[in-house]
Amino acid sequence: MDILILLIPLSLVLVGVIAWIMLWAAKSGQFDDLEGPGHSVIMDDDSPPQSDDDPKP
Repeated sequence: MDILILLIPLSLVLVGVIAWIMLWAAKSGQFDDLEGPGHSVIMDDDSPPQSDDDPKP
């Protein structure tokens, strides 16, 4: 039972730290655009790069 004296405050501190991190992430814009990075991978330009030796048409 003595371990509860340590575990209960430790768990409350851990919950507080997690809540602070989530609020900080929400306020700093981490969750603003959840679909944009996924679409940018799909819409990637797949054309090969032009080398300097190739004549342009």
